[in-house]
Amino acid sequence: MPDITNIEDLRVLAERRVPRMFYDYCDSGSWTEQTYRANTDHFSKIGIRQRVARNMEGRSTEIKMIGETLKMPVVLAPVGSTGMQHADGEILACRAAHKFGVQFTLSTMSVCSLEDVADNVDNPFWFQLYVMRDREFTGKLIDRAKAVGCTALVLTLDLQILGQRHKDIKNGLSVPPKPTLPVILDLATKWRWGLAMLKTQRRTFRNIVGHVDGVSNTADLAMWASEMFDPKLNWDDIAWIKERWGGPVILKGILDPDDAETAVKYGCEALIVSNHGGRQLDGALSTIEALPGIVEAVGDKIEIHIDSGIRSGQDVLKCMALGAQGTYIGRAFNYGLGAMGEEGVTKALEIIHKELDLSMAFSGETQLSEVGAHTVILPRERAAMALGEG
Repeated sequence: MPDITNIEDLRVLAERRVPRMFYDYCDSGSWTEQTYRANTDHFSKIGIRQRVARNMEGRSTEIKMIGETLKMPVVLAPVGSTGMQHADGEILACRAAHKFGVQFTLSTMSVCSLEDVADNVDNPFWFQLYVMRDREFTGKLIDRAKAVGCTALVLTLDLQILGQRHKDIKNGLSVPPKPTLPVILDLATKWRWGLAMLKTQRRTFRNIVGHVDGVSNTADLAMWASEMFDPKLNWDDIAWIKERWGGPVILKGILDPDDAETAVKYGCEALIVSNHGGRQLDGALSTIEALPGIVEAVGDKIEIHIDSGIRSGQDVLKCMALGAQGTYIGRAFNYGLGAMGEEGVTKALEIIHKELDLSMAFSGETQLSEVGAHTVILPRERAAMALGEG
């Protein structure tokens, strides 16, 4: 196996080892994928200011996110069907996160259930909630997250309806995969994935199957899920969710400063600047593009986190410099998981941590609390420098 030196190396290996429909599910966006591409492209347009002859000893990437101390400001984001990138994927990713010293967020649409993960890890994790039309089921999900000891609830606001992802339609995405001829031929080349899957019983959305009346097989589940995301979800629902949960709530899916101002009014602990990884509204702002306006609007009123497009420790540093207090990685850890299981998730975290630590050193910073706008060079500043104006 070639040396793994960056997240792209993990992506290439995951593409070889994960069945096409599940790789594409992770590594794609909606419609033309304009926003999906912008999420990463816009990071590359931001420079880091190099400073020299500064004491680089005593560096620390440690930080607190909603009161929890983490080795670096990175949380594993909630990603649906993570257990289809590798058998028992959510369990393995959560273990890797906790061993490394960061936090893990379990998706409502996970393959391993809340109880599966809690029974197989030593520390509490966070849970991401989709609000369903069936409010009784939604309430029970919250209660189950409390029962297994989850320490934060991440409420997703930007998936009231499902964005169209062309690759999922063309691949006939289903969990578990349907045994069509193209799927069978593809699976025949992914023997590592198949052998691991044969050793587990976790092959469907176990937060749902067995917990909803009338949902007992794949066909029932597909029909239920397609009808259950609640288009009527509104801000007033947050009060009910907060009361039922009783702990820290993080609002995910904020891109507009006006929405950020509204989020503050509901007394949640944090918000996540997110466009769902470019998987919902194609043409929406990239998250790093949206971040400064949200920081300006509410940066002194609520903890601000960010996801979408983060592939390196330098991306994390840029987020922190522009006012974020934490970041989330989704595809980056899923590439690692698909490539090498738990070891691959650990490798992804190690890569990002090393890049963050070294980039801080080169920019003359030893503490994340000292990082700020002076740490980066924005596109307009770069343009001025090129013209000899700065």
